[in-house]
Amino acid sequence: MQRAKFALPSMVTLMSIACGFGSIVISVDNAMVGAAQDYRLAAVLLVLAGVFDALDGMVARATNTQSDFGMQLDSIADVMNFGCAPGLLLYCWGFQQLGLDHPTLLRLGGMASFFFVACGALRLARFNVNVGRTDPRYFVGMPITAGAACVASVVVAWPEPAASALQGSLIVLLLFVVGTLMVSTVRFPSSKQKKSWTALVVLLINLGLLAWLQALYFVLFFAFYITFTLALNAAWRTGWTGIAPPVVYQDD
Repeated sequence: MQRAKFALPSMVTLMSIACGFGSIVISVDNAMVGAAQDYRLAAVLLVLAGVFDALDGMVARATNTQSDFGMQLDSIADVMNFGCAPGLLLYCWGFQQLGLDHPTLLRLGGMASFFFVACGALRLARFNVNVGRTDPRYFVGMPITAGAACVASVVVAWPEPAASALQGSLIVLLLFVVGTLMVSTVRFPSSKQKKSWTALVVLLINLGLLAWLQALYFVLFFAFYITFTLALNAAWRTGWTGIAPPVVYQDD
């Protein structure tokens, strides 16, 4: 029973990997067909992978089965689920069909997708070596899970594959911007912030907006999330402390 208990978090992590792999398979199979609902399903599977990614840590803490093995497995899963899978999804959705008429844009899309994957891997490596050396209330750079959800939210909102060079160019820009935010030193608020009644009210408001806006909600959420974070960091640089700035450690 004790050994089985230690396997529980890893099984949840494997469920996350299964969702990421399923997203990859659907993206590849749908590359030349371009079925909008299949692309949306691939994006939704990435969201589900994020749910399992959060659950494995909760299960490990609830059963007191945290281990170095689990940490390594979770990190490897994150590279595939939130780096490779969304990068491939955006490549297939945004550039495969455009490549017939715009081969240069297809190559540029491939480079942009790789840039996103590379930034996600670098972001994870930096996080792993800085555990315990940064303020836990803030992430240094956009978390890879948020980066993956950000690009996937665009597919959820507009699942029809890109049909013009302008749309393809905007997808290239999206991949470069989100990738850059992941490896930046911009401080993004963490969900580990102190819980309060205000946080509960904000959660309820967001649930109401989700019910109202549906698929469009996620795009608007991440647009606000990024804009708010950049504005907050700019305000800290001017000396504003209305929201407590991160504590800077000696080797941060």
